[in-house]
Amino acid sequence: MTSDQKKPLIVIVGPTAVGKTSVSIKLAQGFDGEIVSADSRLFYRGMDIGTAKPTKEEMQGVPHHLIDVADPDEVWNLAVFQGRAYQAIDQIHNRNRLPFLVGGTGQYVRSIVEGWLIPPQKPDYEIREALTLWADKIGAEALHERLKAIDPVAADKIDYRNVRRTVRALEVVFKTGKRFSELRQKQSCPYHPIILGIERPRDELYARVDHRIEKMLADGLVREVEALLAAGYSPELPTFSAIGYQEIIQYLESKISLEDAIELIKRNTRVFVRRQANWFKPDDPRITWFSASESLVDQMESTIRRQLNEH
Repeated sequence: MTSDQKKPLIVIVGPTAVGKTSVSIKLAQGFDGEIVSADSRLFYRGMDIGTAKPTKEEMQGVPHHLIDVADPDEVWNLAVFQGRAYQAIDQIHNRNRLPFLVGGTGQYVRSIVEGWLIPPQKPDYEIREALTLWADKIGAEALHERLKAIDPVAADKIDYRNVRRTVRALEVVFKTGKRFSELRQKQSCPYHPIILGIERPRDELYARVDHRIEKMLADGLVREVEALLAAGYSPELPTFSAIGYQEIIQYLESKISLEDAIELIKRNTRVFVRRQANWFKPDDPRITWFSASESLVDQMESTIRRQLNEH
């Protein structure tokens, strides 16, 4: 299949709190589209407030996919996401509708638009357990430094606080003798991606992040985490390493005050926003960037129509 024969995929990217959700819903309405979420935090049922999951009302009748598809103790990895995303996108095309891939989880987006071939590496639980114990002993940052010494490309894409991903990368290295980054081969994207990015000045983005976090607390984030723990989900689950949940769990375990937890959530989210820039770079020629403004939706709609016509 040549590039010209490939069906289109609209991709909306940008950092947390930039405004992707509302914009993508308006665009999908204008193009008879459906949205496939590429936000790894939205997979899990019951994790609504801390993930800023769109409500039924906010979705405004636009079909959304890969939201509320797993329980918190069902850990979705990149390979599972990619397979389910391909399936959802193909089904949308079969309905003669336009798919929108929307999210800020960089590796999930790029696994689709770059056609990653995820290595079929089965878990080695003995190595994984040993690495996890090592992480407990030396700390998350020190473990990440070990990965950086072996595979700096992979380390650059992993937040040091995400011990599970650091362990996974090291596990592959020790299991195969090859760098984790080298095993991620690519094929051509099965679709014709039209990638649009939304940006805001950093101080404005940080203000929106702070406002969102304060709203999460007001909407009952603490109660949400309490309910999940009361339902029997272990606070040690990888799912709860997500920003917002890990800090509130520390508060509920009386390790930090609520004020400190809120400050940590804000600080960690800002770090995450900066790391997202590693995935969605301003000079990436594949991305057409737009500054957030009142005419943002109109500008993006015009660009999509033009590129669809050119395609």
